[in-house]
Amino acid sequence: MVLTEIEPFQPADLSQIGSGLNRPECVLAASDGSIYTGDWTLGIARIAPDGTTGPAVEADLIAQGFRPNGIALTADGDFLFANMGKAGGVWRVGRRGEARPFATELDGTAIPRTNFVLVDGDRAWITISSLRRKHDHFTAEENTGQILLVHDGKVTVAADGLNWTNELRLSPDGKYLFVNETFACRTTRYDVAAEGLLSNPVRITYPEDTFPDGMAVDAEGALWIVCVISNRLIRIAPDMTWTVVFEDVNRSELDAIASAHAEGRLTWDQISHSRGSRVSNLSSIAFGGPDLKTLYLGGLGNREVQVLWSPVAGMPMEHWR
Repeated sequence: MVLTEIEPFQPADLSQIGSGLNRPECVLAASDGSIYTGDWTLGIARIAPDGTTGPAVEADLIAQGFRPNGIALTADGDFLFANMGKAGGVWRVGRRGEARPFATELDGTAIPRTNFVLVDGDRAWITISSLRRKHDHFTAEENTGQILLVHDGKVTVAADGLNWTNELRLSPDGKYLFVNETFACRTTRYDVAAEGLLSNPVRITYPEDTFPDGMAVDAEGALWIVCVISNRLIRIAPDMTWTVVFEDVNRSELDAIASAHAEGRLTWDQISHSRGSRVSNLSSIAFGGPDLKTLYLGGLGNREVQVLWSPVAGMPMEHWR
């Protein structure tokens, strides 16, 4: 298939939906026009099609110590959320009722803080960015990240030794699993066996100022990567070639952060204060809208969800089916 050529987007192309969000790190678009995000004030936020913003669930997740990061929708409309709160693990919550454990132990040991969760039929994939969360710096040597697989209630380690494991997606045919390793500045593709075994990693290594975070798949089988700090949007073709289709950076600020990262002294304070002209720390991307041609972008430093219009439709996620 010949991919549609994407004319690069500009910061001026952005519009916004929602308001008053707190760290909308992960964005989900639903077929009814709702947008959902993890939110450290509302727990899980819902943005209605008219832009009205409010809690998606009745449970006060934040008061209970949860910090929802990555979120997913199950077939029956419940949410799974990766918990960056002290309790760690992945939890399940309905629109009403309390949160309950979904994946909180591995071989009798508590699962630590998790980053992301993806529903895959009767399976789920989970990422742990780092087993050691007491570090002061974000480096390319922090290789304690993991991918977990949940199937029939059993949790296993599908891959380990990764660097700040972030969002992941499956290819449309299910043959490959892609995962972003943020502070190694790379995207890794694994072959996926029928039982979920991951093998044969193939890596794209980006320049040292490119920090991949969220991802989505389009209808042509290309992978869209959104980058924290550098606010870049990258499109990866099935043959693993890639192009930058959006960027909003303060060049001198990004150069300083890239230098700090290369020297092993990059801190959260530096990351959290980085900004482009319109956005700050883009971290998530979702295709939505009635034709799946609306791009929704979440960001750690934004109070709303950013919106772009794509010439290519997205691949429907599990909860659309």
